Amino acid sequence: MSGTRTGLGRYEPPAPTRELIALSADGARVAVQVHGPEDAPAVVLAHGWTCSVAFWAAQIRDLSGRFRVVAYDQRGHGASALHAPVGTEQLADDLEAVLAATLAPGEKAVIAGHSMGGMTVMAASGRPGFREHAAAVLLCSTGASVLVPESTVVPMRRGAVRTWLTGQILGSPLPIGGRPTAFSRRILKYGTMGAGSTPQMVEACARVVHACPTKARHAWSHVLASLELTEGARRLQVPTEVIVGTGDRLTPPVHARTLAQELPHCLGVTELPGLGHMTPVEAPDLVTERIRALAAAYLTPGATAGEKPEHTEESAA
Repeated sequence: MSGTRTGLGRYEPPAPTRELIALSADGARVAVQVHGPEDAPAVVLAHGWTCSVAFWAAQIRDLSGRFRVVAYDQRGHGASALHAPVGTEQLADDLEAVLAATLAPGEKAVIAGHSMGGMTVMAASGRPGFREHAAAVLLCSTGASVLVPESTVVPMRRGAVRTWLTGQILGSPLPIGGRPTAFSRRILKYGTMGAGSTPQMVEACARVVHACPTKARHAWSHVLASLELTEGARRLQVPTEVIVGTGDRLTPPVHARTLAQELPHCLGVTELPGLGHMTPVEAPDLVTERIRALAAAYLTPGATAGEKPEHTEESAA
């Protein structure tokens, strides 16, 4: 079905060049899509909580002409069945399995992670499989710890009451499935997107989030509530760039600034004024450009960890 017919335009998920299943360490079957030329430089995309491969549609469309784009569904999301247990070790296991299944031995890739996808990267940072294949990393709208206490989804002063209320909301087992409604779109936009998000952006995110099974959403919410990956950030020994929206209520800019202090090779933090948590959808061109720049700097012959892409600014319009 075309983007025109669905009304999603560039956010309509494109058909993959091929699909495969990566078998994780505990037997979980991870659904993987590969887009673009098989002999092109590789980019790997890891989506966030309640999302799927479809979340990266704009990046896949823009990058697959020049890159081999590997995108996969986290366990319990999209075409990947929920496989217990769930936790940061499983996030790392699944990413290692995807890298092993799609990249040649020693082949390098730029790895981009959004939200829980960024946490996946931090969880895997010390793993041999990750270090074998990671050339550079883009972290979008993510954090390493204290996610619930720092969230501003509940508009009140930081403290125990806000933390409790936020945990109740994010961890609610109530179903969300079915087609998005006008009310659910408003709630989603408030909680996860900036005020300037277009109806098309909101619709694309709503369809992805509504498709996430309630059981998976609930299971992973408990993992995120107790997240502690500061050491994982410190072990991320490849050049890493960070992007965040200043209006992000789920992972506010305080997380990006903290990451910048913990990452051994941080290339810079870009704060996008007014944008929310869904930066790859809200700022698709900028996110795509940052992935391209990292690939140009670190996937070209002779590239080294000492090189830097041109962009290291602290904010962007």
